[in-house]
Amino acid sequence: MVLLKGNINTMKLNKRIQQKKILVIGDAMLDVYSVGEVKRISPEAPVPIFKKNTEHYVLGGASNVAANLISAGQCVYLMTVVGNDVSGNLFMEMLHDVSINSEMIYRSEKRRTTVKNRFIASNNQQVIRLDEEDAFPLSDEESIELKHLFKERLQEFDLIILSDYLKGVLTHELTREIIDLANAGDIRVLVDPKDSEVRKYACAFLLKPNQEELCVLTGHSVYKFNDIIKTSIDLCEICDCRYILTTCGARGMVLTERGGKYEIFHSTPKEVYDVTGAGDTVIAYLGACLANGFTVAEAVFISNIAAGIKVLKTGTAPVYLNEVDDWNHKKWDNSDEHKIIDRFNISHQLKTLINKKIVFTNGCFDILHYGHVNYLRNAAILGDILIVGLNSDASVKRLKGKDRPINPQDERALLLAAFEFVDYVVIFDEDTPYELIRDVKPDILVKGMDYLPEDVIGRELVEARGGKLVLLPLVEGKSTTTLIEKIFMQKNKYL
Repeated sequence: MVLLKGNINTMKLNKRIQQKKILVIGDAMLDVYSVGEVKRISPEAPVPIFKKNTEHYVLGGASNVAANLISAGQCVYLMTVVGNDVSGNLFMEMLHDVSINSEMIYRSEKRRTTVKNRFIASNNQQVIRLDEEDAFPLSDEESIELKHLFKERLQEFDLIILSDYLKGVLTHELTREIIDLANAGDIRVLVDPKDSEVRKYACAFLLKPNQEELCVLTGHSVYKFNDIIKTSIDLCEICDCRYILTTCGARGMVLTERGGKYEIFHSTPKEVYDVTGAGDTVIAYLGACLANGFTVAEAVFISNIAAGIKVLKTGTAPVYLNEVDDWNHKKWDNSDEHKIIDRFNISHQLKTLINKKIVFTNGCFDILHYGHVNYLRNAAILGDILIVGLNSDASVKRLKGKDRPINPQDERALLLAAFEFVDYVVIFDEDTPYELIRDVKPDILVKGMDYLPEDVIGRELVEARGGKLVLLPLVEGKSTTTLIEKIFMQKNKYL
């Protein structure tokens, strides 16, 4: 049985996601990124010499979950233990800067603030990571203080997220008490687990292991989706959790519900730059959506998009609600209608494409065939953005005769927009694309090799701006006219 995914393609998230009060509990840390270069090996030992150019600090671990919740428009409290040290002072200042409430944070004299130092060279290559931490369990004094804070303020919150990085904050005893008290108060708890101790997380509403953590929690080695589904369902029963969301990296996510229902959510990104903090992003957006009344499947759908945006960013970085909205409507709109731009709005749209190399071509594209696909794909390779000018029905009739086009302009436009390598389609009504080329101002104008350079409309406009004309080879024997003739011949053959 399969969980039904919510239909949210037309939904504006900022209309539906309102500010809720969410508590994040767990291991917080400071992520330090030292960016520089490696150009030689040390004469003292066979190790690279790292020359640091810049340094910046970001919130990591449980505090990264909190930062993502803030970016999703939520009111966020963080409960953790950090050192009463210089790094702890900086950490508290950073929480204040992004409006994360720190009233439930305990400053300890007995442990250091966890700091992860990453040294990044060219091409985003991490040379080494240096960790400063005290990962031993909380002292009795620290544990008693956090329990007191939790019991005192529990009923203020709409949802609780546990972010366990095994740095000592979420001990078995404290975790059990948090989940039991939250369940008694009818407050859902989401858990991002690292511990192999399964009963530690028992009775949470949702557990979000990654594929490796699923193996650790269950003792089973899994890779195929069928095995992941079965093992996740088993974990639901073992942990007595309502849902298990297993994240599988570039392969996507598997959501299972106690009782055997499941749904596979395939990965969204085209490229992966950095997976650091992607799990934090997932559970943050799960929490924001669930606190706002989304179904679990809808929340996972949105979280999957948020994770796809996160891995396109370098380092630990929050994902903003408007980014998810934009991706959801522009990248996941099944109709692809967002690619079809009104003739007189194209200039405005192009203002958003700063420093992009624009490629332009045009045509009737009446009955799409392999020749069209090959031509457009090769055109797209020449730059960053491919804009296709499409002759309107009236324009085609004037050029091709009263029996053309075969397909109306709206359908032709949608078919072109369905190609991943086509970024925009613009319908124009003139006999030539001259005015459209003047407005688009492309860097590269593309036509087929059946044209002579001097016969290409708009060539002088493009070259006057420093652009160029490219004539692409055509696939022999592939044209709409040839296809129509072939269909007509076949029809007559059977009459």
